[in-house]
Amino acid sequence: MTLKDTIEPILRKLPAVSRPEGHVHFKKKLTWTVGILLLYFALSNVPLFGMSPESIDLFEQYRAFFAGASGSLLLLGIGPIVTASIVLQLLVGADVIKMDLSNPQDQAIFQGVQKLLVFVMIILTALPQILGGYIKPDAGLAAMLAADFNISAAAGLDLVILIIFIQIFIGGTLILFMDEVVSKWGIGSGVGLFIVAGVSQAIVTGLFSITRPGGPGSAPVGLLPKWLYFTTDVGLGNLFSDNAFQNVFIDGGILALISTVLIFLVVVYVESTRIEIPLAHSAVRGARGRFPVKLIYASVLPMILVRALQANIQMVGMLLFNKGITFLGEFRGGTATSGLMYYLSPLHGPSDWIPSLVKQNFDNINTDYVAAGFAPVDVPATWQIFLHVGADATMLIIGGIIFALFWIETTGMNAKNTAQKIHNSGMQIPGFRRNIDSIERVMNRYIPRVTIIGGAFIGLLTLLASLMGTLGGAGGTGLLLAVSIVYRLYEDLASEQMMEMHPMMRQFLGGTS
Repeated sequence: MTLKDTIEPILRKLPAVSRPEGHVHFKKKLTWTVGILLLYFALSNVPLFGMSPESIDLFEQYRAFFAGASGSLLLLGIGPIVTASIVLQLLVGADVIKMDLSNPQDQAIFQGVQKLLVFVMIILTALPQILGGYIKPDAGLAAMLAADFNISAAAGLDLVILIIFIQIFIGGTLILFMDEVVSKWGIGSGVGLFIVAGVSQAIVTGLFSITRPGGPGSAPVGLLPKWLYFTTDVGLGNLFSDNAFQNVFIDGGILALISTVLIFLVVVYVESTRIEIPLAHSAVRGARGRFPVKLIYASVLPMILVRALQANIQMVGMLLFNKGITFLGEFRGGTATSGLMYYLSPLHGPSDWIPSLVKQNFDNINTDYVAAGFAPVDVPATWQIFLHVGADATMLIIGGIIFALFWIETTGMNAKNTAQKIHNSGMQIPGFRRNIDSIERVMNRYIPRVTIIGGAFIGLLTLLASLMGTLGGAGGTGLLLAVSIVYRLYEDLASEQMMEMHPMMRQFLGGTS
């Protein structure tokens, strides 16, 4: 008996959302999608019972595209799903786990193992944060429970920690099944939907928030309230008189606004850039079509995998530093300040690479943490700053290519699977023999090359957005993902409407009757 035969019965027993037996009408899909989105917003506003306000969110800088919310039931967001996908794709890509993903049985096993890994990753992501002291129990609640149950203070703290862990596990499980509901009963994917929700919320906050983090008299967070404050309280003359570039473009948020608009326009343009391969029906004369191979063929979702890999590396570094192990680098809060962790940390805006702003940022870190008993950290030299930029560029571009190639293999978008789908639909490429091999040869001319070019391009675009910054701190990756996902969601909506109007299109587009 092979390993696959052994594990398959176990995977079948995992809880799962049942697939629809027939075609799900467009209105019903839309209802499920909107319902899950509302549930996501509701759960992201449910605070974790028993968590201290002094807790630190390790993924705060990645929050826009990891979805969820700090201190809420959805604290982990889509992190465990993405991490499980990374681990499994790397294992399958390196042939550690041998699977033929064009085989329906292997595809089912792959999806089952990925779900099992998600449960493991929920535990492996939550426990280190709790045991490492980043997610802290509320001391007052622990004392109250200790008195009520007549147990020691330490046992009271352990009880609160257990309650927090159970809540986090429930939240991570809910995200997993909400994603599954959208994938099977809704439109698009739940992961994409949650990313769009998180990024959109960040952008709206970046535009309209009147919160003043520096207290009364300081500039608001939102771009529009901030410029109203500059006009009425500071005076535009004072704004332009000294260090105008930083005041207007960096602190004033104009560079972030330009970056946000630019990324939106570029992604929409690139999404519409494609190579169209002509098709003709083998049995119906005159029935013709085209198979589009987009420049961003693997979508921008592989960028989540790159950033998630960086986030997990940073989490390991922070946990080691918290235990007094500093050979990988030091941290102040969630910011890497030295060593390998500094170079591997992602860029989030101009303050991470413009030398004068980097110095200002590190001076602020020292001001905040030296008073708390931490040793001051050295400001990186110019060469270190640009090595940091080079390391992030390498991670994004090379990682984008690698994960894009993995993505098309694991999602059935490679040349072999695409040729099989075209052949099964009754379509053929005019001028070639009517068999799968001839279609596959044509697809192999385009799909691998376009995937590599698209992966590198998306990595470069993410880097530029990260260097310039974005509204609301959504991040270059988050903004890029949100725009691309919304564009593809629009295409999915159009496709669903087309299938409602023309049921014969379902077979070609992969639907059921």
